[in-house]
Amino acid sequence: MRAPLTFAAVPAEAELDKLMSLSLMELINTPVVTASRQSETRDQTPSHIVVITREQIRERRYKNLADLLEDMPGVDFQRGTKSSQYNQFSIQGYVGPSKLVIMLDGVRIGHPSGGNIPVAENLALYPARQVEFLYGPAAALYGADAVAGVVNIITDHAADREGAWAEVGAGNFGSREASFMAGYKNDALALNVGGHVQRSDRAPLQDYYVREFSKIAPRTEDYVGDIGSHSLFARMDLGKDLTFGFYRNVFQSLTSTGDPPATARYVENSQWMTTTDTVYGKYRFDISPKLSGEMVVDYSRMEVDPKSKYNNTYNNFTDGYSYVLGERLAIEQNINWTLSDTHRIQAGLGYQKYYAIESASLPAPYDTDKGPKNQGFLYPNTTLPLQIYDASFDNYSFYGQLQSEWNSQLSTMAGLRVDQHSDYGQSVNPRLGTVWRVNEQHVFKALYGEAFRAPSPEESLSSFGSFDGTMDAGRFKGTGFRVPNFGLKPEKAKTLSLTWDWRPQDNLNLVSNLYQSRIENLVTNRTLPDCIDTCIPGAKLIAPETKANTGWQKQRGLDLMGQWRFQMNNAWSGDLWGSASWIKGEILDSDNLIWEIPHVARRKFKLGATFRYYDQLSITPQLQIIGDTTNGRKKAPDLTKSLPVQQCAQDMVAPDRCETKGYAIMNLHVGWHKLMDGKATLWLDVYNLFDKRYYAAHGSGSRTFWDMPQQPRSWMASLEYRF
Repeated sequence: MRAPLTFAAVPAEAELDKLMSLSLMELINTPVVTASRQSETRDQTPSHIVVITREQIRERRYKNLADLLEDMPGVDFQRGTKSSQYNQFSIQGYVGPSKLVIMLDGVRIGHPSGGNIPVAENLALYPARQVEFLYGPAAALYGADAVAGVVNIITDHAADREGAWAEVGAGNFGSREASFMAGYKNDALALNVGGHVQRSDRAPLQDYYVREFSKIAPRTEDYVGDIGSHSLFARMDLGKDLTFGFYRNVFQSLTSTGDPPATARYVENSQWMTTTDTVYGKYRFDISPKLSGEMVVDYSRMEVDPKSKYNNTYNNFTDGYSYVLGERLAIEQNINWTLSDTHRIQAGLGYQKYYAIESASLPAPYDTDKGPKNQGFLYPNTTLPLQIYDASFDNYSFYGQLQSEWNSQLSTMAGLRVDQHSDYGQSVNPRLGTVWRVNEQHVFKALYGEAFRAPSPEESLSSFGSFDGTMDAGRFKGTGFRVPNFGLKPEKAKTLSLTWDWRPQDNLNLVSNLYQSRIENLVTNRTLPDCIDTCIPGAKLIAPETKANTGWQKQRGLDLMGQWRFQMNNAWSGDLWGSASWIKGEILDSDNLIWEIPHVARRKFKLGATFRYYDQLSITPQLQIIGDTTNGRKKAPDLTKSLPVQQCAQDMVAPDRCETKGYAIMNLHVGWHKLMDGKATLWLDVYNLFDKRYYAAHGSGSRTFWDMPQQPRSWMASLEYRF
């Protein structure tokens, strides 16, 4: 179950009524900032960009970033499949959160040093005014690692908000929630503060998927899968030029997420808890009517709680601990210079400093008062000193972009970013685009972009595995190990996209986005020969895995999107939106074989509608039809002899991977508005309405599920009240 939480900032009634009366053309021309770091409309940027307004966030019940991404064209979203990040997703074939830049008001809130983070209930959307989703490499403006795209959560200027609100909710499977937003302002200062807290036991999946969760002797515990999250948001504006912000999000889930009974223990105290803090300051200034600038300073820190522990096959079913730390300090100076009525320049200089710790499987909690070299641990069941790796690196950056409006129909953009990385050298990433506005009904866009993704510390430094005390030729024998790879090369991504925006009438908008992408030096898992002494002195590791540059990945695809705003009569109106996506991609792996890219369905169809009865009732059904999805395996795992062996389809022909069967599910959201003297709304959210049993593609590890069972029907009732 999604374990819902309260989601979006609620506009005043007059603002909501105004939003509901806007034409679709007015919504399409909502100003955006993601595409160029300055306000412009979607017709002025060559990027394929989707803008989600506050009205849409509210009615579609996008309570968090996971809900929003799941409904976006070209996105594959697999819930509850990975222990350390919980959800897995891909965007137009680019797999994983490390390839997506996530921002709050233009400041990064993702993993500080570039690894994977939970994108789940923790990234709640209660402060959002709108969310902007830019597809494809955007390195020229947003950093060399902006590979799959950029998501920017935009909040209100603190002085522009009115009133306060709170919401509480409860549902089945022990789900409960609460959230709020409040503000204060005077002539000189404006402050917004908000937060949320959420908890859910989630469904006891052993009651719904008996075969998959059969108990394995001697372990007899039932499946558990509870999650929890909370966040705190604060924004202070001093006039129009100075802003300070703070954002914290916390997510906790069981380390057995995605693992079958044969390989993990389902115990409630074996949890990951990830906390990410971001603090920032912005100063905006005008040098002349044609030249303005902004300085941004931000610091972010992500930490896995030292008490986080796991109990699985990797540590012989004893308690093991892990510690991860990432830090980022950045300063950037941006300028916007209007050269003439035709040309304007955006440019910036930046410096980023990073630090990261990636621990091995620890026998006790990490002592944060000591450095990684002074923990004094031994590998369990050995006399070998345990190695914990850390890294410090920095990056200098420059970007420049020329935007030219040649006439009312044609505009072009040419941008370039240069990064000097202390570990990986120099990277140059161009971005070229054009917009041809044939008329008000037809807009054509073309964009080419590149990105440079340095390997994250999680990929280069992470290690784990177990020793059972047995020895081979005087060396301790280890199994299930991943070992560091200090020689990884950066990935280089290139994407060409063509977009056609067709508006046959004011209340109808159709968009097609055709793209082709390629990644060189792709980082994936690779199995090594037995490692004797070199990986861990005094140890023999049996066929360890490591992260390695295995070859390339390429994909080409098409996303079709549509939105129709309609009026049925004086009482009923609504919106209809949807998308259809097709993709075909290949990957050259470490065995020099070409396979389909994993975690990507070749066909996806998403459809939603909101029906409004005056301003008193809204009904929003949502349908997803997801095709067969490659799950990352070349052959099915033999997880245990006590369970039926999962097999790929007998007619599977190389180069196909094993597949997870497709599914269709429906969600329903109902809102009763203007209750309690017009101040309250009662929401009912039902997920997996018809209680379908379905699976998400997994198979990212050799000892995990490859078809991860998903939640049965769940529901949540919430009361929202505005003061």
